[in-house]
Amino acid sequence: MTETLTARGVAFDLDGTLVDSAPGLAEAVDMALRDFDLPPAGVERISTWIGNGADIMVERAVRWAEGDMSPAFLQKIRDKFDHYYAGTAASGSRLYPQVKETLAALAAQGLPLGLVTNKPTPFIAPLLESLGIGNYFTLVLGGDDVVAKKPHPAPLYLMLGTLGLRASELVFVGDSRNDIQAAQEAGCPCVGMTYGYNYGETIALSKPDRVLENFADLLPALGLSSLKDQEA
Repeated sequence: MTETLTARGVAFDLDGTLVDSAPGLAEAVDMALRDFDLPPAGVERISTWIGNGADIMVERAVRWAEGDMSPAFLQKIRDKFDHYYAGTAASGSRLYPQVKETLAALAAQGLPLGLVTNKPTPFIAPLLESLGIGNYFTLVLGGDDVVAKKPHPAPLYLMLGTLGLRASELVFVGDSRNDIQAAQEAGCPCVGMTYGYNYGETIALSKPDRVLENFADLLPALGLSSLKDQEA
């Protein structure tokens, strides 16, 4: 029998874990590339570049397009990306199945919920509001809120300190090796979701404490009633 994870709080990655945001990100990246006569990369390819923050994603896109890799040019692409993503973030993002219902069930248990994402901070609150899940989180940390992004454990240390939890008391849920590495280095138990953006490799290779295929499976993994049982 698989051991139940014990948690006094749960924190989540955003892109690829709660939200399929690749279409909106890819649209903004491709529009930025086209503005400088570079070829569009497409959503399938760009989805493998998600996870380390916008600067790294833009850098990967320009390198693939064989563009100018100077810091000045990369900043121009990043500025264009920011401009376009402000308009594509909400329309190009959707919740994965049963995310909202599962977050509601966790919040109903009185568990503090956190969000730790490398996404640029200004885009986060509007996106959460458009998806109807912003009110579930006690603390939201974006890429501009920390001195070092995941896979560095710094964001999780900040989360733990703010929530007043020991590392062993916070379960972190993510979809990429960046998430699992950050949790492991911080000493937090972690759950890896199989459906997200992990550079084309299986999340099991990162050896999270639990691997789940469906978001709602998080509830029984934490020793809570499943959504189906709650509805019965």
